[in-house]
Amino acid sequence: MTIAVFPGSFDPVTLGHVDIAVRARAFADEVILAVGFNASKRHAFDPAQRLAMAEAAVEGLDGVRAVAMPGLLVDLCKELGADVVVKGLRGEADFSAEKPMALMNRSLTGIETVFVLGDPALTHIASSLVKDVARHGGDVTDLVPPGVAEAFAGIHRTEEQQ
Repeated sequence: MTIAVFPGSFDPVTLGHVDIAVRARAFADEVILAVGFNASKRHAFDPAQRLAMAEAAVEGLDGVRAVAMPGLLVDLCKELGADVVVKGLRGEADFSAEKPMALMNRSLTGIETVFVLGDPALTHIASSLVKDVARHGGDVTDLVPPGVAEAFAGIHRTEEQQ
């Protein structure tokens, strides 16, 4: 059985993320979204919220699930018995950012990274852009799985009450 780990902050999970997970099933028996924390990013949602949204986004998808990634990706891969890391690429900038991480992960544990090109119809979707649109009151329902747009609405209600 081939296990692929698809790591990210998933803040929030987008339709692009779901697309990569579904297409990774073509070469992996199980795809696991590993919801982590990136200290260099400003998160809109806390880790528990992001995990819940990722779980809801992949609910019903055969062979796809989400888990929390509290530490290093390579440690989670060992724990899960993962065979490969999956990363989605929208363009050259993504590759430039992902290449050093893939090389470090291979250096640390020997695990290989497989890059999956994003669907051209979804390559404009980035979590950072979704957050920006949502923060300014824009409609993101066509960019994210069900429930995520509503989660942004909840943030805005909370901010308005403060």
